[in-house]
Amino acid sequence: MSGSVGIVVFPGSNCERDCRRALESLGAHTTYVWHQETSLPDVDIVVLPGGFAHGDYLRTGAIARFSPVMGAVRDHANAGGIVMGICNGFQVLCEAGLLPGALRKNSGLKFICRWVDLRVDNNQSPFAARADAGQRLRIPINHFEGSWYCDPGELQRIRANDQVVLRYTANPNGALDDVAGVTNERGNVFGLMPHPERACEPSSGSQDGAVILGSMLDTAPAREHAHL
Repeated sequence: MSGSVGIVVFPGSNCERDCRRALESLGAHTTYVWHQETSLPDVDIVVLPGGFAHGDYLRTGAIARFSPVMGAVRDHANAGGIVMGICNGFQVLCEAGLLPGALRKNSGLKFICRWVDLRVDNNQSPFAARADAGQRLRIPINHFEGSWYCDPGELQRIRANDQVVLRYTANPNGALDDVAGVTNERGNVFGLMPHPERACEPSSGSQDGAVILGSMLDTAPAREHAHL
């Protein structure tokens, strides 16, 4: 396995170090990319980590979508490059139109921070290729606006295209169709509310996050990179 990963950092991001630690433990080379950059370094994969970009003012991700770096992220995705958004990163990608649907406040209007069980519904995705279809993964969530939804017509298209990679086995936040993680139509951009980077070490209680992150890294071309 190899791969170079650019981790985008917005004002208010707070999971970039967790992502770096997890990805490097799986063999990746990582570099941080500040949100004001207008281009990306030579990376195979782009990750938008969790946190509270721009303080979640207006709506989660609503300001971050206008950060200069998002033009480069869009170009990377349009060229077929791999992009993952975790929690707040998922929200940013939806606001930027790189993923379908939107994230709304949890049902019950309560912040949720706990472990959840997920079902892998599409292991043909590059983000779940290490899993078996139907495999259960235990990964934590930590969000207030994590209830994914879209209009009925869009949901029909998403189902037909097998864009839902992960579903909750017991829906914690009211997400439509139990969606925990979904891709774009092309399948190279992925957003998920659970935090796989927090479930990669034996001490965390689960290493199931490595299934997702490792699957993503497997897509990177086999080439050597200088550590940045």
